[in-house]
Amino acid sequence: MVVDGDTLTIDGERIRLWGVDAPEQDQTCRRHGQDYRCGEVASQALREWIGQSAVSCVEVEKDQYGRSVARCAVDGQDIGAWMVSQGLALDYRRYSAGVYARDEASARAAARGLHAGTFEPAWAWRAARRNDRPEQAPPQPACAIKGNINAKGARYYHAPGMRSYARTRIDETAGERWFCSEAEARAAGWVSAPGRS
Repeated sequence: MVVDGDTLTIDGERIRLWGVDAPEQDQTCRRHGQDYRCGEVASQALREWIGQSAVSCVEVEKDQYGRSVARCAVDGQDIGAWMVSQGLALDYRRYSAGVYARDEASARAAARGLHAGTFEPAWAWRAARRNDRPEQAPPQPACAIKGNINAKGARYYHAPGMRSYARTRIDETAGERWFCSEAEARAAGWVSAPGRS
């Protein structure tokens, strides 16, 4: 049921916890002079805390990948609040408007979890990795059109030579894909990215 520190699967549906951002699975942090896999620690702590308890969720919105973003609870306790108060996730102020800011301040003051050492917020860690990725090669040379889903869920295709082609990355696990022609992309529901030149 726990995918990672801010994602659950319930009845086969992937649910992103609203308003919090936990370290990524392969992210490392540092405490007591040692690196440790803080993403794995967050996931395991959430798994143990939930145990066999029933989880209830109320959807707030859909994310750019079509996943449900929800506030979830165990025995009436908000999972996001628990994760942040334990120092296992951060208040994702970009989306939460600071709902979990007090929980984060409490964890920081008590040096719980991430706050017991040094770490990079998961949102900054992901951005740095995106910027460091080498150019992607299509699975087949003739199929070099990138079908990308933006942060608002819009589906754009990027053909070689288009302004944003080189910096566009395809994440097939998020529903993005490669196309062999613009006609194929349009037939699948993608539209040409703004600014073709």
